[in-house]
Amino acid sequence: MKKIILFALFILSVSFSAMAQLPHEFIGASKCAICHKTPKQGEQFGIWQQSAHAKAFDVLGTPEAKEQAAKMGVEDPQKSGKCLKCHSTAYGFTEEKVSQTIKLEEGVSCESCHGAGKDYMKMSVMKNKDAAVAAGLQIPDEATCRKCHNENSPTFKPFDFKERWEKIKHPIMK
Repeated sequence: MKKIILFALFILSVSFSAMAQLPHEFIGASKCAICHKTPKQGEQFGIWQQSAHAKAFDVLGTPEAKEQAAKMGVEDPQKSGKCLKCHSTAYGFTEEKVSQTIKLEEGVSCESCHGAGKDYMKMSVMKNKDAAVAAGLQIPDEATCRKCHNENSPTFKPFDFKERWEKIKHPIMK
């Protein structure tokens, strides 16, 4: 019994230390939406809500996903880091949950592509691109997308970045 408790404490400490090592904290899509849902801002939040990224967690609940997961030895894809690393921002591209703030149901939200936002979310920081980048804002590119859209995905299909970018881009209006 003592060994089990020690093992459990070890696992918890590894999980919490992984979270503590993140350079920035996540805030969740609802905080991003405060500014990024207006026409002036290009309605980025609404564009994301209609995207496959916003539904990425839900996809893991489908019979097809469960069948694919079973082939990988995964009982429930909506609870497995093997799947959630690319289907939920809360896993930050790892097989361990890195944020308690992000709800799994958000799917692949703003901070998957743009980085954890607590340090760059203030308007005063966001108005200065260099300051925002210094505070953790990431400008997504093809490498960002390929963290998930790659041959390691059990459902990988050829990935044309330019074609896919057209489906998800959400520029700020000038």
